[in-house]
Amino acid sequence: MRHTRRLVAGSLAAGALALSLTGCGNSVDPIERLGRKTTEAQQSPTATPSQSATAGAPGDEAYKKWGLSAPLQFAPKPAQKPALAPAVPGKAQVVDRIPVPATDKVVFLTFDDGAEKDPEFLKMAADLKLPISMFLTDNIASSDYGHFEKLRDNGSGSTINNHTLTHPNLRTLPFAAQKKEICGQQEHLEKRFGAKPTRFRPPYGNYNDDTLKAASECGISQVILWRVSMQINNFQYAEGSALKPGDIILAHFRGPSELKGATEIQMTTRMLQRIQEQGYRIGRLEEYL
Repeated sequence: MRHTRRLVAGSLAAGALALSLTGCGNSVDPIERLGRKTTEAQQSPTATPSQSATAGAPGDEAYKKWGLSAPLQFAPKPAQKPALAPAVPGKAQVVDRIPVPATDKVVFLTFDDGAEKDPEFLKMAADLKLPISMFLTDNIASSDYGHFEKLRDNGSGSTINNHTLTHPNLRTLPFAAQKKEICGQQEHLEKRFGAKPTRFRPPYGNYNDDTLKAASECGISQVILWRVSMQINNFQYAEGSALKPGDIILAHFRGPSELKGATEIQMTTRMLQRIQEQGYRIGRLEEYL
């Protein structure tokens, strides 16, 4: 089933834009079919930074093994976390881009849902030391939570976060039902992984005031959205035609049946290539929040 995702900005900080990106679902259209423009290598890469202490350093030949022409560049942990918009008491804070300086060409990797559980992807993420913020839906990912536990524990600094029990459009649900979806997954993740996450992503990026209140009551401090999504071959942008410093990138754990024959590894390789072509480094999202 195909879903067109629309991020509805409820109470974003001033200046945030309404988003219209392809989000979580069971199939993806290439960006060209959506009529979006993709800009690739038009900027020269920045100087090689030091690796994040959390992420470690991938082996010298890992990038060649996984189809990249050069090593990935990683952003070090910032000396000071960027200042986010003030949180509202009783509501989870909404974050759709990290407010880094315009010269800090860093982006962040997030993967949603959990449908695909390819063991080769575990090898790829470990070899390349990819810091991935995972947002897992219970009825999609729970058939093999061990897969995502391995990804979390591979030394790259990846994390597991909340993406509801059953992946509904929360804006169509009353407060009590929204709270059940969010708190229910909090309980499942705590039981399976030992701790309740403090970060949450609403399915399709759709939320309202009740969502933020329910998330807060469930122990969520931040709702993480995005402004760039990875399709099969290219990025889809909420604004413009290129990455911007601080962009949170949305991708999915998906396989060939949902990627028109492409594999999760092929999709991820193309995503990393696009990041490199635009001269960006990869940061660990949690180090900036």
